[in-house]
Amino acid sequence: MTIRETTLTAGDAEVTVAPGNGCRISSLKIAGAELLRQGERYGCFPMVPWCGRIRDGQFRDGGQLHQMPLNSPPHAIHGFARDAEWTTARVSGTEAVFTYDLTDPWPYSGRVTQIVALGEDALTLTLGVETYGDSFPAQAGWHPWFNRTFGGAGVELAFEPAWQEERGDDHLPTGHRTAPKPGPWDDCFGMPDGVDVTLTWPGALELTVASREQWVVVYDEQEAAVCVEPQTGPPNGLNTAPRLVTPVEPLEATTTWSWRRL
Repeated sequence: MTIRETTLTAGDAEVTVAPGNGCRISSLKIAGAELLRQGERYGCFPMVPWCGRIRDGQFRDGGQLHQMPLNSPPHAIHGFARDAEWTTARVSGTEAVFTYDLTDPWPYSGRVTQIVALGEDALTLTLGVETYGDSFPAQAGWHPWFNRTFGGAGVELAFEPAWQEERGDDHLPTGHRTAPKPGPWDDCFGMPDGVDVTLTWPGALELTVASREQWVVVYDEQEAAVCVEPQTGPPNGLNTAPRLVTPVEPLEATTTWSWRRL
């Protein structure tokens, strides 16, 4: 049975997950104050089985060309999981587990699992992608919408990427890497030692988005929110940097958001 919403609490932190709306984190409150932009399209949704845009909605697996629906013409964006109804597998204390079976139009059978674990000063999200049969390329990541203002303060971003993916007019990486440029951004950055981005709302809260993955998209072109998106590869990565999900090696990614009051 699918539970409409699941809420976990730890100390003064409270997280709500909406499995029927793409298993997105619909709310994260700290001492009663909302950290995520509200609305059915916002919160924080999992990006799977790919992240960002696929050029023309097409990707190759060996010699076979697959066409995905163009949900952001002329490209396909962010995978299917954010639009799907997930199943609640287990809820216990401060942890919940959700699953989603990959289906048409994705050409491979498999399962995605998301684990949500809340602590008093941290939220850890884990995505796993496994195959029921053939190996296939995939990506996994998260797209959080952090409120630009929290506790009356505007957010400040701090991170030190090794490079920035040059972005073409089609919003896809060109294949060239450049030195990081000043924002505003809708860009992918490389962090070979793992994603490490700090968001600070002066006088209110400091939050660090961390992941062992090496790619992060930062999007801060909207007035209401900023997005810091750790993921297992760059946009169009099914074509340029594929990660194979095999029967003996699933794809797994984890991100932890840790915070402290200021």
